[in-house]
Amino acid sequence: MKLSEFKFELPEGSVAQHPARNRDESRLMVLHRDSGRIEHRTFKDILDYFVEGDVFVLNDTKVFPARMYGNKEKTGAIIEVFLLRELNKELRLWDVLVDPARKIRVGNKLYFGESDMVAEVIDNTTSRGRTIKFLFDGTDEEFRKALYELGETPIPKDVLLRETEEADKERYQTIYADKIGAVAAPSAGLHFTREVMKRMEIKGIETAAVTLHVGLGTFRNVDVEDLTKHKMDSENYIVEAEACTIVNKALDAKKRVCAVGTTSIRAMEAAVSAHNRMKPTQGWTDRFIFPPHEFKIANCLLTNFHTPESTLVMLAAAFAGYDILMNAYKEAIKEGYKFFSYGDAMLIL
Repeated sequence: MKLSEFKFELPEGSVAQHPARNRDESRLMVLHRDSGRIEHRTFKDILDYFVEGDVFVLNDTKVFPARMYGNKEKTGAIIEVFLLRELNKELRLWDVLVDPARKIRVGNKLYFGESDMVAEVIDNTTSRGRTIKFLFDGTDEEFRKALYELGETPIPKDVLLRETEEADKERYQTIYADKIGAVAAPSAGLHFTREVMKRMEIKGIETAAVTLHVGLGTFRNVDVEDLTKHKMDSENYIVEAEACTIVNKALDAKKRVCAVGTTSIRAMEAAVSAHNRMKPTQGWTDRFIFPPHEFKIANCLLTNFHTPESTLVMLAAAFAGYDILMNAYKEAIKEGYKFFSYGDAMLIL
């Protein structure tokens, strides 16, 4: 398919700048892919579509405060440093993005507030990418504590068009977040509350956790018309035996296996056995999913509404069917659904 096929007009104000007052009070569009039928519900109604033995597959990654601000030595210029991933724990080497990049060269040092944290730029990776080495006297535990105190919640400011707020610390994190490593939230999971999870338990609906540490590549623009030529950034994932047992049992019983979010389904697709069951595996995946694609494990998908020409809307179209999803998006825009990380949800059955 072509990039231009995923271009659509998103009216001003369609991107949610803040989450719903309560997580489970977001709107929920239910899309039946066999017929294209659409229902308009509220997220707390989601369990009406599931029965005992069905499974929700959750991405339990935890967002860390990846955005930091440092001062360049000598000039004092303020530089945004966005932590992407740790390259070497012992040497404290990190892949980062810097802004403004033109001011940062190899050999420059950055100082962070009144703290003892200093970073030295040791390599250029991309136009904005750098490898930095943190210079810090202390234990690994003290180093990470300092990073957390200096960093802020990495909401995607280029889309949300606002500064980080105190409330983002809690709301830009799923309630079941467990394994630290993401620089962006798995947004479909942001709608779940403890009440919804308790109702699931009472109803006999199971959950299985996989981990995919969401990277900024999830939001990176596709800049080629021919989608087969687009390269996704690699993201680290872990699928453990316990999750496989739960999911495979549901598949054998012909139950619903609902991937909560595009990141969950990407981890699941990276862990498919020769018999179309989920197998324990871990590593890095750069799998780019767009139509047509045959999904091997999940038979329903919970996701948010995504921005035009994004890899996320392409994956959703692969799951629902291109024409059915594009029609649903037209309906969503007409009905005033909110898009992106803090927006409303879509359940594709």
